[in-house]
Amino acid sequence: MVITWILNDCYVGITLNLLQPKNIRKRASKEQLGFSPACTQIRCVLVVSVIEQLAQWHNSTVKAAMERLCNYIPEKLQGFCYILAELYGPHIAELIDREMNADVVCHSLKLCKQDPGQPLCHLYAPPKVSWFSTFFKATDCGRSSKLELNSMEASSARAFVMRNKLPFEDFDGDKFSTFPTLRGYHWRGRDCNDKNTTVYPGRRPDNWDVKSDSNCNGIWVSADSQGVVLLGDSAGAHFHIPPEWMTVTQMSAKSFANLPMAFTDELDWPQFSEITGFLNSTIGGWTDSLYLRLRRRNRCNHRDLQNISQNAVYLSFSLARNQLLDNPAIVIYATIGNDVCNGNRDTLAHMTTPKEMLSNVMQALRYLDSRLPNGSHVILTGLVDGRFLWDNLHDRYHPLGQLNRDIKYSQIYSFLDCLQLNPCKAPQRALQLSNVLKEIARSEKFANFDIFYMDFPLRQTAEEWHKMGGEPWQLIEPVDGFHPSQIAAALGTRITWQKVLHEWPQVLGRENPFNDQIEAIFKDQGGH
Repeated sequence: MVITWILNDCYVGITLNLLQPKNIRKRASKEQLGFSPACTQIRCVLVVSVIEQLAQWHNSTVKAAMERLCNYIPEKLQGFCYILAELYGPHIAELIDREMNADVVCHSLKLCKQDPGQPLCHLYAPPKVSWFSTFFKATDCGRSSKLELNSMEASSARAFVMRNKLPFEDFDGDKFSTFPTLRGYHWRGRDCNDKNTTVYPGRRPDNWDVKSDSNCNGIWVSADSQGVVLLGDSAGAHFHIPPEWMTVTQMSAKSFANLPMAFTDELDWPQFSEITGFLNSTIGGWTDSLYLRLRRRNRCNHRDLQNISQNAVYLSFSLARNQLLDNPAIVIYATIGNDVCNGNRDTLAHMTTPKEMLSNVMQALRYLDSRLPNGSHVILTGLVDGRFLWDNLHDRYHPLGQLNRDIKYSQIYSFLDCLQLNPCKAPQRALQLSNVLKEIARSEKFANFDIFYMDFPLRQTAEEWHKMGGEPWQLIEPVDGFHPSQIAAALGTRITWQKVLHEWPQVLGRENPFNDQIEAIFKDQGGH
């Protein structure tokens, strides 16, 4: 979804670069680093807004507020923060002291631009004096020096991880890792022997595991099992930006402690997600996932998970399944937003058509049929109706507007509209594409898996949350205003599980009668 491109890709490239040793960094273009005009404008407005509010909340100078923000950030990233503060700080301070808002500051720094024939895009209400007059006065006093982006470098980790969706640290090349982030075991089952390419989660036990735990499930016995694979977008990866990063009344060094981990996971939290989550949530709500339920149903399913999210075109690079050696899998195909929400300036013109949808999905399914072991299952998930977002958020204050009650989600959406980046404008197209998926599930047959379709359970999720005393807006990520929240993910799991259990119980497999004995003997099966 578009906020992922704006905030995820805008930040992660630079951060991964800074977290890597200099000897593995290499040059990259501005676009690779996330410095597209939209990235730069939105990022600048958000950061300047936070600086201004920090100064207001702590009754300090703007310079002190910038220092405070840099001190909040973990030590590995502080150097970059102080460089930016040195380059831009005096000019930002001068303009804020003159009561210029973040839009004007960023235009004056030439970090925002106006395309020919397009309006000046702004998040805040224009200053009381003429917008153009204010803008040009600010520009006149702006620095001529700018950060030379071409001098910045992007890490080889960024290029490899983002292109292929494979673990960066994988010594034996089996697509599984002992490292958590950079597409490591937060995204797939943890490798239990990263020096042996024949030992990895999801394979059938080698000779009944008589010599070692060959499939990393912590159980030295053999039993039928199956894994779960998500082919999804940023919703499936569980994109999340902690609201305390933009709410100055909650901001502290503690609130930024997880920033390096978050960035090296691309601002996604697959370890808490609806399909592959396995750790207790630290970002609110609770964790419930299809993987955890499958694991409870059959302890032999331990560690057999893969989250291949953000774009299904990475399928051929990223899927780790051997048709001859591995267990069957349940594959969830859930690109609930990417096909109608895109990062192109002309959003409507670049939406996937039903014909393109049919071709893309069939290509992916044929590939799956060539890779999945016999007895696998594929569930196609319908697309989301974006009207739910506006209906439940437009009149609420965004975290950035909490302090002064000045920024509502309607303004965020309008800002993106002006930049021609507002996603999910065509619910009719989402319905058309969902119908394509439904027809595929009804009419197509494959050799190695059966195939099913279910609507994205947004309406049922809202109904369940209402019964629990919750409000619909709590089901949406507060910072980006687009993705399902942690609560929505957990409730969605419950709804999906009940549907599959009642309508297609064969998909889930039989409950293992030896679960209690396995737990008693092997305890946590080796941990995650």
